[in-house]
Amino acid sequence: MLSMKKLLLGAAFSALAFSAQAAEDLKKQTLILDWFINPDHGPIIVAQEKGYFADEGLEIEIVPPADPADPPKLVAAGKADLAVSYQPDLHLQVQEGLPLKWVGTLVATPLNCLLTLKDGPIQSVADLKGKKIGFSVSGVETAVLHAILSNHGVSVDDVELVNVNWSLSPSVMSGQVDAVIGAFRNFELNQMEIDGVEGRCFYVEEEGVPTYDELIYIANPETMDRDAVAAFLRAIEKATRFIVNHPQESWEIFSGTSKELQDELNSKAWVDTLPRFALRPAAFDKGRYEDFEIFLKESGLTKNITPIEKLAVEVSTDG
Repeated sequence: MLSMKKLLLGAAFSALAFSAQAAEDLKKQTLILDWFINPDHGPIIVAQEKGYFADEGLEIEIVPPADPADPPKLVAAGKADLAVSYQPDLHLQVQEGLPLKWVGTLVATPLNCLLTLKDGPIQSVADLKGKKIGFSVSGVETAVLHAILSNHGVSVDDVELVNVNWSLSPSVMSGQVDAVIGAFRNFELNQMEIDGVEGRCFYVEEEGVPTYDELIYIANPETMDRDAVAAFLRAIEKATRFIVNHPQESWEIFSGTSKELQDELNSKAWVDTLPRFALRPAAFDKGRYEDFEIFLKESGLTKNITPIEKLAVEVSTDG
């Protein structure tokens, strides 16, 4: 009996030692999110919770940013391995000389839209002439708005731009502005519905703006670990497949990580975001990035066309 106890005790210690050794063998990588955790990050959280990163030999530290402007800076400075960012921002950051490149895609469609009240006076983009339009970030958003308005014979000079900071849907519902640019269709529309006000989105990709990847993974090509990035993207692809095949179970896994996620807004946003996740996160759409480079130059935001090889680095996920 005593020998059996010793045997079991020895086996338990061996298992603990093996587990500790296995944890030490995992390659540590830091991922900075673009914002606090929300349904846009579904594949990342599911990959973590399902153990897909560990299966690929990775230990991923997922860090929400203290400031949404920080993630690209931290990656460029070598203080983080990966970050979630935005395709439009990447074009401008590379033009500014930051050592950043696309390495994968998280959300493969625009989420941005021009948001108005559904039953309000703005029934078409042309109705915005002489009206107020709110925004939170100048630069790319201004260029996007210019493209949308000009597509309907309206100039930016024909509207009054109002900085509403991050109060996008509230500023529309309160009548502070007649529309806002920069609202995410999977969040602001749902928030308005929950508040009892129906909104209308004019989708940027249907209004003269080239289709782009809303959320991407970026890395510093000078410091990145290509094998780790490839392993990360394999885990993300596996998690995305699981989400698509098991939407309810994946929602329960995702929302189970925090009580703050277990509300009506996040539940609705999950359903709306699910079909927008990149099914092949490691696949790079060269034409999409070339088209957006041309769009930025024609909009006056950039002076030159950045070569594609300076915007992206593709890693093989075979293995």
